[in-house]
Amino acid sequence: MQTRVVLAEDNALLRAGLVRLVAAAEDLSLVGAAADLPALTALVDRERPDVVVTDIRMPPTHTDEGIAVATRLREEHPEIGVLVLSQYAEASYALTLLDGGTARRGYLLKERVADGDELAEAIRRVAAGGSVIDPTVVEGLVAANRAAPSDLDRLTPRELEVLGEMAQGKSNAAIAATLVLSERAIEKHTNSIFSKLGLSEERDLNRRVSAVLVYLQRN
Repeated sequence: MQTRVVLAEDNALLRAGLVRLVAAAEDLSLVGAAADLPALTALVDRERPDVVVTDIRMPPTHTDEGIAVATRLREEHPEIGVLVLSQYAEASYALTLLDGGTARRGYLLKERVADGDELAEAIRRVAAGGSVIDPTVVEGLVAANRAAPSDLDRLTPRELEVLGEMAQGKSNAAIAATLVLSERAIEKHTNSIFSKLGLSEERDLNRRVSAVLVYLQRN
C-alpha cells in the first residue's frame, strides 16, 4: 500500500522539485501540492493523507505556518504525520513541533532533502509512527543543554527503557502502565535521566524533548 503525501511549499521551483522527488519513490503517492496555508488546510481536510510535508514558513504570514499545521493535526487528526522542512536550524521550532510527543513528526533542513532517498526515507519513518530530526538541530539542542550522546552510557537499563518509551511521546502515566510500574517510580527514573544527561533546570517539556533527542541521535 502506498503512503499518501500532501506537499506545501510557496516557492514554485522548490515545490516542483519536491513533487518530482516524491513521485520518484514507488511506494509514495502524491495526492496534492499547495502554495499557502489555506490551500494546504483544504487539501488535508479533503484528502486525509498519511503524511504532510510542509515548509515551515509560507503565506499568509511567512512565520510558522508549518508548525501551526502540525499543532492542529495533532489535535484533530493525530494519525496524520507531519514532516517540516526548513532552512533554519531553530531549536525553538523543533521543541514546539515535538510538543505533545515525537511520534509521526519530523524536522529536516531543506539542504538535506536534495537527496531524494533521504526525503523518501524520512516520509516513510514518519508515516510508520517514528520521528526524524535533522542532525544539525539535534546537535544544537544537545550542545545547548550540555548533554552528549555518550551520556546515555550512564543510564541504567531501566532508565534506557523509560527513555525509549518517552521517545514514543508517552506520558509518565502511559509509561508506568506499559512497564507495570508506579507513576512515582517513573517520575524518579525521569528525574535521574535528566540529571545524568546534564539537562538544565528548564521547563519539563524542554527537558523531555532534549532527552528524547539525545536518545534518537544514538538509535
